[in-house]
Amino acid sequence: MDTDSPKWIGWFNICFFGLGYPVGLFHLLDRRPQIIINELGIFDRTTYEKFINWEVIWGAYPIKISGEKFICLEVDPAYEPSRRKGKVAKTLSRINKEIGAQELNISLGQVSADQMKLVEFILAMINLMPEGRTDLLKQRLLR
Repeated sequence: MDTDSPKWIGWFNICFFGLGYPVGLFHLLDRRPQIIINELGIFDRTTYEKFINWEVIWGAYPIKISGEKFICLEVDPAYEPSRRKGKVAKTLSRINKEIGAQELNISLGQVSADQMKLVEFILAMINLMPEGRTDLLKQRLLR
């Protein structure tokens, strides 16, 4: 079979798409927690690279997009991630808000958690003082 494309294009495709196997295996076998909730705030590996402190979270609500469950976190506009990024991030942020989501959304697709109970817990943590957050976390762990 004779083709007009050079051989390096074929090898490039094999190498590029072949990288999908180790990356996919890594994600399949990754046992690290996706969501961490403690007295400081919420950490979601897929959403943001730092803890989202309780003090900057104003509210939370559930949303379903294409069958996937999310918890949207309403945060102080000064702490929205797109503020420190370029025009593309700001445009994507605006699109998120037009569909009813926020910039910081916790995906529950790979987590076996009750969406409504988690929203209620987040709202309770927002409204507590730091000492009360520790007590609430201890109560939830003992259940």
